[in-house]
Amino acid sequence: MAKSKDNETPEKKIEDLGNSIVRDIKKGANPKFTTLARTRSNIIFDHKNGYLRLGSTKEERSFVNVSQSKRFMQTMAVAAKCHKFVKEGLHTTIRGLYYQLKFSLGEDVDENVFSEQSESNPLIEDIEVALSLKREDLNLNANRKGVLAGNMRIIDTFGNEKIEIDCTKQGRSGWAIPSDVDNDIEFVDIKAKYVIVVEKDALWQRLNEDLFWKKENAILITPQGQAARGTRRIIRKLADAGLPIYVFTDSDAWGWYIYWTIKTGSINLAYIGGDVATPEARFLGVTMSDLDKYEFLNKLTIKASEVDLKRAQEMLNYEWIKKHKEWEVELERMIKSRIKLEQDALQGPRLTFVGDYIREKIKNKEYLP
Repeated sequence: MAKSKDNETPEKKIEDLGNSIVRDIKKGANPKFTTLARTRSNIIFDHKNGYLRLGSTKEERSFVNVSQSKRFMQTMAVAAKCHKFVKEGLHTTIRGLYYQLKFSLGEDVDENVFSEQSESNPLIEDIEVALSLKREDLNLNANRKGVLAGNMRIIDTFGNEKIEIDCTKQGRSGWAIPSDVDNDIEFVDIKAKYVIVVEKDALWQRLNEDLFWKKENAILITPQGQAARGTRRIIRKLADAGLPIYVFTDSDAWGWYIYWTIKTGSINLAYIGGDVATPEARFLGVTMSDLDKYEFLNKLTIKASEVDLKRAQEMLNYEWIKKHKEWEVELERMIKSRIKLEQDALQGPRLTFVGDYIREKIKNKEYLP
């Protein structure tokens, strides 16, 4: 069974929560549930560690409070159901949890425990924060999103069977990264020199067909767009194993934001910032400055939309971005020129140029912080 950082199992932590509620009731006290507030005002950029995290402001809800009693009841229902999943060793999605709890309160009560999934999702996060757990520790999975290939092996304990996965032998499809890469999964025999995170699956396939990961002894990952929790966790784990992390995205606000969520975490996941952020990651490209170095790219730009420009302007206001002069230059150049570049444009001269671009960038240390 998984254990948290303080060496207590999720099952024990949920039981401790339940026991504290029972003790309050027996003493005639008002049962309370306390967690850290997941509000924008309580999100802090940790300059020392380089990622977004929650501050110390707490949020409390109690049973004997008309405005809080329903939410208190719902929180306890989510905790109880997660305890059942963990005890039985069964997994489901957050959607599955919602359906498990949607049922009516009783024959004479015309009200469901939850009317919409939007009610149950935040309570899962509240419990994660309150108990210092991740939802994967509560046997709640998300959709798989992300693919990996490279010189490493994975020991996956699944259904009481240990399965060895050789990531050099996954063919054109690669290894599908699950949402939970912490529990019952071990990464062994990692012999790669570095990690390349490629925004788009199409470019990942291009590099995989060239066996880029084999020729360069790299681990090749695509988050297939914005990186899911499982993909961010595996990037963090590979960084912890001592591998440099290089990120390769489109040269626009959306691609750059994918990089920054990998590097500093995100506002939505600030409550597990240290687990999903990789501050040591570096940005390879595509950059606006590539237009000066690669003449052919000037013929392959795309007009930036007003939404693109607005998003870029917003990023200029993030303190963790604007402290880097290089990124201010990139963003301001895009806003001023009103153009953007896709990483696919690097296939302009020839299909294999993408690999050459990455090699040259790494060799010359041409990356952004």
